[in-house]
Amino acid sequence: MRDLYDSQRAMRHMRRAAMQRGVVAILDVGSSKIACLVLRFDGPERFRESDSVGSMAGQSSFRVIGAATTRSRGVRFGEVDAMQETERAIRTAVQAAQKMANVRVDHVIACLSGARPRSYGLDGAVNVEGTVVTDSDIGRVLAACEVPDFGVDREVLHAQPVNFALDHRSGLSDPRGQIGNELTTDLHLLTVDATILQNLLFCIKRCDLELAGLASSAYVSGISSLVEDEQELGSACIDMGGGSTGISVFIRKHMIYADSVRMGGDHVTSDISMGLQVPMATAERIKTFYGGVVATGMDDREMIEIGGDTGDWHHDRRTVSRAELIGIMRPRVEEILEEVRMRLDAAGFEYLPSQQIVLTGGASQIPGLDAMASKILGQQVRLGRPLRVQGLPQAATGPAFSGAVGLCLFAAHPQDEWWDFDVPTERHPARSFKRAVKWFKDNW
Repeated sequence: MRDLYDSQRAMRHMRRAAMQRGVVAILDVGSSKIACLVLRFDGPERFRESDSVGSMAGQSSFRVIGAATTRSRGVRFGEVDAMQETERAIRTAVQAAQKMANVRVDHVIACLSGARPRSYGLDGAVNVEGTVVTDSDIGRVLAACEVPDFGVDREVLHAQPVNFALDHRSGLSDPRGQIGNELTTDLHLLTVDATILQNLLFCIKRCDLELAGLASSAYVSGISSLVEDEQELGSACIDMGGGSTGISVFIRKHMIYADSVRMGGDHVTSDISMGLQVPMATAERIKTFYGGVVATGMDDREMIEIGGDTGDWHHDRRTVSRAELIGIMRPRVEEILEEVRMRLDAAGFEYLPSQQIVLTGGASQIPGLDAMASKILGQQVRLGRPLRVQGLPQAATGPAFSGAVGLCLFAAHPQDEWWDFDVPTERHPARSFKRAVKWFKDNW
């Protein structure tokens, strides 16, 4: 754990140094596309036009000066599957963004969508040294949280204090400077598969880039797609990507739960490819232009030309009704939403005050998906687009870029995490068998 603490602190220092130099790159490594944005930090006084979003997003401190996307190769389920192909795709995206920005980038902040995330809720309590809460008290109370033994094959990706209480006054977002005796905290810990994480880090290193930050794709998609009230009152963000679907739950502007379903839009395309006996590229085109999940009376009569270049005239002139296409797509979309509902039920989502659900990501653009999601999930559902960021090209403002835009906001204004505070070495959380047994008793 000490190694993790030190490496995360080193990445934070690297991010600050890159921002002071003025340029940092954002890298969204997905299953269907790899997006790279180049940000320029020029200070808050340079860009104060009305195009910004407001104080929460902090749009006034950076501007997008380069953007590029490329088809993702070598990535499955949001995880690196073929190292050389992924490296080539990342290099292509970064070089194109650098060319547009006309500047060289050495540091990147990346996000990943797979890696089997798992959430833990921890708590700790200490007595305040003196009368006023200081940074050292925050570090001690975070160190007092009992970390469960989540296994040697997993790494901590986020460790965020989501709530503080001072002498039984709960709901404090930042108790520093306040007077009290006993300080307690609730900590959200997100762990991911260590091997998958190391593969991504190694791939970025092979591209001659320095990693200045790492985030969960589900978390950053929620930052960019949920409006301020939704983050405050309790909402879920469902990021439907190509190879996986990320789930994040927010309340009081903090993420309290994250998970992922290893299915996405590529699985719908695969079903169409097998059902209609067409190549994947043709299936993707048919899904994009004619896809849907709710059939009407008109769809029986609307015929779609499948096309092809096999040389067999009858085979290449086949047609299929839109109702048949919807019949192929609907079961897979229902399966994804049912899996999401199981994850939300396990997280206790029904106990939140607002219970708003926001769908985002490239696969969320299937017509009729919001109506189907509201029936399956049984909540208020809306389609979410990422917040506007200065300098972002029009082509990168759709739901498919929620992760990339959220990563920009995460880079400019990261939330305080456990490694931002000086944690005493002797009080550093240790993974022991006793703590694992206690966690098992409390949660089983």
